[in-house]
Amino acid sequence: MTMMSTRFDLPSFSEKIILIKREAKKALVGQERMLDLLLTAFFAGGHVLIEGVPGVAKTLSARLLASTTQALFKRIQFTPDLMPSDILGTSIFNPKTLDFEYKPGPIFANMVLIDEINRAPSKTQAALFEVMEEKQVTHDGKVHTMEDLFMIMATQNPIEQEGTYRLPEAQLDRFLFKIVVEYPTLEEEEAILVLQNQTAGFKKLAFIEAVITKQEASTIRQNLQQILAKDSLLKYIAELVHQTRNHPSLFLGASPRASVDLLNASKAFAAMRGRDFITPEDIQFLLRPVIEHRILLTPEAELQGITIQEVSQEIIQQVNVPK
Repeated sequence: MTMMSTRFDLPSFSEKIILIKREAKKALVGQERMLDLLLTAFFAGGHVLIEGVPGVAKTLSARLLASTTQALFKRIQFTPDLMPSDILGTSIFNPKTLDFEYKPGPIFANMVLIDEINRAPSKTQAALFEVMEEKQVTHDGKVHTMEDLFMIMATQNPIEQEGTYRLPEAQLDRFLFKIVVEYPTLEEEEAILVLQNQTAGFKKLAFIEAVITKQEASTIRQNLQQILAKDSLLKYIAELVHQTRNHPSLFLGASPRASVDLLNASKAFAAMRGRDFITPEDIQFLLRPVIEHRILLTPEAELQGITIQEVSQEIIQQVNVPK
């Protein structure tokens, strides 16, 4: 433990988390859970799918996270006519060199917001497979590597399904979390109006100050591997995920990637709270956003009105918590 503390200043890191949240609150009201999960995914090195109706601060939260971490932010609006080359880049003929040169697409950034990911057809969605998993783009046989700090935040509207394309399971499995954003409470909505009235709008977020640099964020990601995870907790994670493959109400269980994601997310979540070890409570809090987009109900369970949320909560109750 002593050796680790010299390499990773946990009190300093948790203090930076407080400062990031303080900056975010200058433009964001409520949504504490979403902000916690976004920060956890950012430092765990995972991608996030954010689901919610329009106007619940999905895009704003992504821009705030980029502003507080000095990350290069780009936004891609997915539409039915979007092509893979519009995202990954294409080769353009250079008359000076008489050769084709690769022009990188907007995916080359530290933080990429993909707005309404389910609006683009499957071939465009599939263009993200390699870059999400391997942090690289292969074009004309040449590999173009992303920066170490790379994260995709994709949004989708759960209500309006006309003109949308369902995300395949292989792509859903590449998202660390699926965050479901709810409507604000009455008090929070009043606070939103007060904030909007005081700032006269905050589209550019010029008043948000950076808390950490890209290099600091990369170093933190590497040091998070030093967070302690007891063998009993590794077994607990494995049992929770394994239970999704044996539950009678589930047709599709979570993959081994879900177990790895749950472990990495738990380490980041623990460090954000100033701890150098994970707890069963960390795992339980993060289980639902990790697995609920990776599992599918059986037709019989759907007919009975059983929900994914009920199943995941039941799994938490069924597996014995290590002492």
